Amino acid sequence: MDFIPREQEETSGFMQLFRLVMYFCISGLVILGIGSGLVYLIYGMAGFEMMAHPRVGSLGPLRIIQISSSVFVLFPALWLAWSEGQHIGHFYKFKPIRLSLLSCVIAIFIISMPVLEWTIAINQKMLLPDFLQALQNWMQEKEEAAAELTKTLLQINGISDFLINIFMIAVMPAVAEEFMFRGAIQRSFSKIFRNQHVAIWITAFIFSAIHVQFFGFLPRFLMGAAFGYLYFWSGSLWYAILAHFLNNAYAVCAAWYMQKNNIPLSEADQLHFTWYGYAISFILTILAFQFFKKQTNK
Repeated sequence: MDFIPREQEETSGFMQLFRLVMYFCISGLVILGIGSGLVYLIYGMAGFEMMAHPRVGSLGPLRIIQISSSVFVLFPALWLAWSEGQHIGHFYKFKPIRLSLLSCVIAIFIISMPVLEWTIAINQKMLLPDFLQALQNWMQEKEEAAAELTKTLLQINGISDFLINIFMIAVMPAVAEEFMFRGAIQRSFSKIFRNQHVAIWITAFIFSAIHVQFFGFLPRFLMGAAFGYLYFWSGSLWYAILAHFLNNAYAVCAAWYMQKNNIPLSEADQLHFTWYGYAISFILTILAFQFFKKQTNK
């Protein structure tokens, strides 16, 4: 028997989005159910109490659910390719990595850090009108809960915790979210609108909104668009995955450094540059993206 899927004509973008939503719901029920089952088998009912009140030394259940969440996001994108009768590498365009483009992505990540920090600072000062105060309070509560969860997961007692965090926070989300958002959703929107720019920005909006962290919406929205253009220009998902990985891995490495030097994690976002530092970062980032685009045309 031939177990290699045969290439077939793709369905419409609307149908692909419908399938994604369906696969997403099924994946959530099955994979998160399996993750919860693993927590119960390993830790018993105490595991769910640990997740409700996590502390250093009892992060096992929370890590299981966190990794399950990434698999839950990844699987619908893989399922879409299979249901289209396509090879995953061909469907999501995994071309061979070019060193020049790889170096450019790393450079973009470094020089864009000041301007990204500026967008974070602006977003955190967001205030809604008085009549939306209840919404503002709800958004603030969600933000604080997400920040507390992140700080808990970033607790590192040794090299084993560091490696687990790199895998759980950097590797898995970078692969899963780029498959889903840039690979599947952006790809479907590009078929619907027949305009890559519209597809990139709509996907970036969904990517940021689905994290339900409103005071970090702007920087995540811009990063989503950046990942989208890296994918669009290069024609390969590798560079979006790499950029996403670098962003998340930096957070893990920064947390480890701060803990080793007894610096509170709450001070992680308290880096400030002068106005011309932001301006230089912005200009260099635009030029770096232009250089990346030119390199992809060679």
